[in-house]
Amino acid sequence: MNNLLDIPTSVPRSKDRLIWARRLAKSLANSLERARTRRLLAQLNDRQLSDVGITHSDRHQELDKPFWR
Repeated sequence: MNNLLDIPTSVPRSKDRLIWARRLAKSLANSLERARTRRLLAQLNDRQLSDVGITHSDRHQELDKPFWR
């Protein structure tokens, strides 16, 4: 038994990379969705803002946020 080599497996590493890649892709998709909805919010007129219950102040606060937040 002393002749056996302790060889690490690469499965956990590849699995970690896959998890990391999925998280990165999900974060990117979420950021792009936030940017898209903020562009739509910027296009709403006064009546539309009133219909959805958003004030001008609320809109400006949301539009000032960076796309990743």
